[in-house]
Amino acid sequence: MKTLKVILIIIVVILLVVLAGGVYIKTALPNADPAPKLSIEATPERIENGRYLANHVAVCMDCHSTRNWELFAGPMDVNGMGGGGEVFNQEMGFPGTFYAPNLTPYALASWTDGEIFRAITAGVDKEGKALFPVMASHRFGKMDREDLYDIVAYIRSLAPVKKNIPESKADFPVNILINTMPQKPSFTKRPDTSDELKYGAYLVNAAGCVDCHSKTDKGSIIAGTEFGGGMEFAQPVGIVRAPNITFDQQTGIGTWTQESFLARFKLYADPAYSSPRVENGSYNTPMPWTMYAGMKDTDLRAIYSYLKSLVPINNQVERFTPKK
Repeated sequence: MKTLKVILIIIVVILLVVLAGGVYIKTALPNADPAPKLSIEATPERIENGRYLANHVAVCMDCHSTRNWELFAGPMDVNGMGGGGEVFNQEMGFPGTFYAPNLTPYALASWTDGEIFRAITAGVDKEGKALFPVMASHRFGKMDREDLYDIVAYIRSLAPVKKNIPESKADFPVNILINTMPQKPSFTKRPDTSDELKYGAYLVNAAGCVDCHSKTDKGSIIAGTEFGGGMEFAQPVGIVRAPNITFDQQTGIGTWTQESFLARFKLYADPAYSSPRVENGSYNTPMPWTMYAGMKDTDLRAIYSYLKSLVPINNQVERFTPKK
């Protein structure tokens, strides 16, 4: 009888601890700092650099615009620039249904510059509520403040897109754990372009290359697989995997020259290029080639040099597995 009583007490204590933990996570987190008081001057130089970063490096517009997935690489619909609406759901392996918000003044007119800046760098919304990290705020929070100010200035310059976006919803228990996901930013200074390796590392972080070109487990990168490829993307026709972009001679891009690396990107910037239609039963690539193609040659060369400096990973990636 005494043993049973002790067991019941232990169970009750464990349940109370779990309940208290859940209440704390749900109500006290995320512990985000207040939005900074910012008034970013929208100079032509700021807007232009922000346009470049948002469209061709950090590719914010990749998710926050509508993409035509009937065509290779899902080119963006420029008429709805920043209007949001791209969906990330269970069919794609996400723990819920998440919609990319509308970034145009139609939706953000009441947001301060500081609130937009905090959302990008800390992963919380206007009210300080956690945003599911489809957006790589953990990467953007490591960028130079000035580059981030430029992105905010560019976002402010977008033409309003009258489009209402549904509310994102996370599945249990992620709807509770989501509050633990936002991270405090740790800003850096953008390296000088003359230091190609450091500048390349900065660009690779901003572009989020490692987030797709690595193996993941429950949304987290598996240590030791960085840039070695293998991340899976579920599509109606099967599973697509990101390639190995380390300089392994057999399984990566070890045979690529700097010029062939640049040519791979610049193919999609050629005015003569037209994205082909994806045939029924064929897979598409989530890689926004037409956006990264707009990157400056100097930036692509820096990225190439940085990737070449990494330890090669021998990992043969099966690019596509058809659905049975």
